[in-house]
Parts: sequence; structure tokens; C-alpha cells
Amino acid sequence: MIALGGTIGTGLFVGSGQTLARGGPAFILGSYLLVSFMVFCVITAVTEIAAYLPTPGSSMNLFGYRYVSRSLGFTLGWLYFYSLGIIVPYEITAAGLVISYWNSPVNIAVWISIMIIVIVGLNALPVRFYGETEFWFASTKVIMMIGLLMVSFILFWGGGPDHDRLGFRYWKHPGAANTYLASGNTGRFLALLSTLVLSAFPFTFSPELLVVTAGEMKSPRRNLPIAARRYIYRLFFFYIGCVLAISVICPSNDPKITNGGAGAGSSAFVIGIKNAGIPVLDSIINAGIIISAWSSGNSYLYLSSRSLYSLALSGNAPSFFKACTRSGVPYRAVACSSLFCALAYLNVGSSASVVFNWFVNLTNTSGFISWICCGIIYLRFRKACVAQGVTDLPYRSWMQPWGSWVAIVGFTFLCLINGFSVFWPQNWSASSFLTAYIGIPIFVGIYLGHRVYARADPWAYDPWEVDLHTGREEVLAEERPPKHADDGKLWTKVKLIWE
Repeated sequence: MIALGGTIGTGLFVGSGQTLARGGPAFILGSYLLVSFMVFCVITAVTEIAAYLPTPGSSMNLFGYRYVSRSLGFTLGWLYFYSLGIIVPYEITAAGLVISYWNSPVNIAVWISIMIIVIVGLNALPVRFYGETEFWFASTKVIMMIGLLMVSFILFWGGGPDHDRLGFRYWKHPGAANTYLASGNTGRFLALLSTLVLSAFPFTFSPELLVVTAGEMKSPRRNLPIAARRYIYRLFFFYIGCVLAISVICPSNDPKITNGGAGAGSSAFVIGIKNAGIPVLDSIINAGIIISAWSSGNSYLYLSSRSLYSLALSGNAPSFFKACTRSGVPYRAVACSSLFCALAYLNVGSSASVVFNWFVNLTNTSGFISWICCGIIYLRFRKACVAQGVTDLPYRSWMQPWGSWVAIVGFTFLCLINGFSVFWPQNWSASSFLTAYIGIPIFVGIYLGHRVYARADPWAYDPWEVDLHTGREEVLAEERPPKHADDGKLWTKVKLIWE
């Protein structure tokens, strides 16, 4: 449930409204389909790696360190620390967008402070409290998403209070595709590029979250491949279903999502429900989205602090961050990662939607770089398996290795065009340019800096020398055979269909 709920965040609930306004219903649907395909290419690659040797503390920076080079593992570890830390104020900012929907007289700084206290407080508690709260948070998000899809389906057929059948009305007016920065076909092409970039954000770090769970689940060599095969259904049901639903109930030119960077935007779901005249439900959904922001912020702060803690344990960060409480909470790493939360106070002095866009651009770059590295790690892992004759992989996908090449090329392209709009004179902004592209020199700088430190190391390990066996016997010994003896016949059939 945590793995499923972790992929559904405010990027989907709130950010999709801005994406709809940018590209229109046809472009957002097409973009989500394409990005979902590329993300699934990454999913199949990282699952093949993680299912082979799912040791406790599994992460892509660990596999990069083991299968490619020490420098790649070091750089990815720091990338995850600062990128996941930056997503926490993004989630708080998204909650600020939602709260402003009610025209609250309370200063936004008060709400930011409350949310920071809750998120940091949950991470300061023993991990069992994190797991319990995340289970209920994730359950709430999944139930809300299913409910929103049902409401959208009912409104499509005219089941709202005014019995107005929406159908695909908003695909005809204001239109299926918008223009951006220019008119005509050029403007539509630029709108498509911008929509592609914005559409990637709700997926950011979802594949990596699946890898992290591999080190904690029971029988990961069996259950992780099952999770990967189910992932395609989640992508289509929640992500594709979501954007199709908002394209039905919310017009892409609604002023609440086309505010031009002034004021605060809202969830396209909330706007559509409000326009349909359904009382109270919009406020209930807003409350659910705030819970979603709390949940996602809680998860990302946990992952950021654990990334720093892992770096300290491996000698790639100061040993100061190794300190833990009796219950195992790395309190110094949590405190350090919590400092990123202060970035949310930028909302006090600047428009919430402007700050929202800064965080989207900055995190997008890190997500693209991470997925490119995932593809590289897989290709090196596969090459080592072929060289050493390893064939007993618990999961093999027909999409690989060409799927990794698709992901590398596709996300490299998106990384380079992430902030292309700032090069138009009317859009030039030093802050927008930096947030869109500073992630690239930061990553390259950290990597090259470690290369100087580890200059005796090869750029990539020889396939014959890659360690594919340390820890494998322990993993195999802990594997538990599946128990179907107590399963009823109907439940067994359902499981076989689902798997």
C-alpha cells in the first residue's frame, strides 16, 4: 500500500491542472501516455536489478556503486539526498496552493509552520509510526483517487446536480490542443514540448521508491517482480485515468488554473466538481489533497534522511550523521534533511504558483538524471550477467535492454528541454533558468569531483570484475516459498489473473 500510495501525490492532484492549462486535453493525455511508457521502461530495468539481489538498504545509488563505479554511486546518493529534500517544501507549497482555495484569513506562514512541524515530528518518531501513518495516508489517497474517477465518470454522462451531460465538450471548446509562446502549429508544438516536461513530475522517483521497498518486503525475489507487472495497471488506472477525467470535467482555459503566475492555482478535480455544482465535495477533496501533501512530504523527508544516513555509513558523508536514537532514528540526518523545509517560506514573499514552478523545474531535472542513471546501471548490470554467465534472474522483461535505451534517450531529451521557455525574451528569468538547469552542473560537478578523488578507479568496472555474488546466499536463504495451500480456489484464480 505504501508503494502504491507513494506514486500518487500532489503532483498528480494539483500539478496536473497546470499541465492541462498548458497543453490542453489531447496533449496532456498523449504526454502522460508517453511518459508512462518511458517510466515503465525504467521500472522493468530497476526491478530486474533489485530482484536479483534485494539486500536491506537497497537503492539505485547502492547498485550504481556496485555495478558501475564508486563515483556514480556517490553522486547518485547525494542527488537523492538534496532532490528528495527539496520535494518536501514542494509538497508544502502544493498544500499552500490548496489552502488558499478557501481564501483563509490566516497567513500562509502559519500553515507552512504547522505542516513542517507535523512532517518533521513524524520522522523524529520510531519508524513503526512512519509505516503506520503512511499506510493510512496511502489508503486515503487510493480511496480518494477511485472516488474522483467515479465522480468524473458520472459527470461525463450527466449525473451531476444539473444533469448537464459533459461528454468530451471541453475537447471541442476551448479545444483539444493549446498553443504556447507562439501561434499556429509552432505554438502547438511548443505546447506539446512543455506539456511533456510538466507531465513527468508526478512520476518523479516512483521507480526508485519501488527499489527501496525491495529491501524491506518478504520474499522480494518473488514479490518484487509481481509488483513490477502490476505497475502498468497502476500507471494506466491512476495516471492515465486521472488526466482523462480532468479533461472531461475541467476546461483548460478555466481562470483558476490559468492564473499567469499570480495568486494561487487549484486542483483541476476541485474546479471541475465546483463547476458541476456539487456542494461540499470540493472542500472534502481539498482536505484529502492536504493529507496527500502531508503523506508525500513525510515519505520524501524519510527517504532524504535515510540517503544521508546511508552515505555516512558508507564513508561518503561525515560520520556525524551516523548517530541514531535507541529506536534507530538517525536524528542528525533527519535534522539536516529537515532544513530543506525552510524553502517553503519562500511562499510568504512570492506568489505560491511561482514558487511551485521553481520546485517543479528543479526536481524535474534531478528525476530525469536519476532515470538516465538507472538505464546506465541496468545496461552495465546486464553486461556483467552476460559476461559471467548469470542466468538465474528471478525477473526478466521482454522490454530490456532496448527499454533502457529508450529511457536514456527520452529522458536526456526532456532534461535538456526542461526550461526551454526561459529562452524566450518575454519569459527570461534568472531564477527560472537556474532552477531548470542548475541540477545538471551540480550532478556533473559532484561526479567529476569524486572522479578526481578516486582517479585510480576505472570509469566503469570491467564486466568480469563486477560483484554479482556477495550477499546472494543470504538472500536465497531468507526466501520463503509461496503458500497457496490455504488459498481458496476463487482467491487463487484472482491472484493468478492479477499477477
